[in-house]
Amino acid sequence: MARPATKPVKLKEGYYIELRHKGERKGIKLRSDTIPELYQSIRKYEKLYDVHFYGEVKKGKVVNDKLPKLK
Repeated sequence: MARPATKPVKLKEGYYIELRHKGERKGIKLRSDTIPELYQSIRKYEKLYDVHFYGEVKKGKVVNDKLPKLK
């Protein structure tokens, strides 16, 4: 058996939301390129999951963790 990867995952640039099942601590991160795509993803998954805005990522780091307003 192979050893698991220990290197942290590098996130691509974009807006991330985290989808969690009810009562779970960890979830799945989804990336959107634009703010309208982000809001569309939130509307799509909010019925099935707890949706949390993870933040805007630039150069592998979270720059802004507040949900941007739709223009």
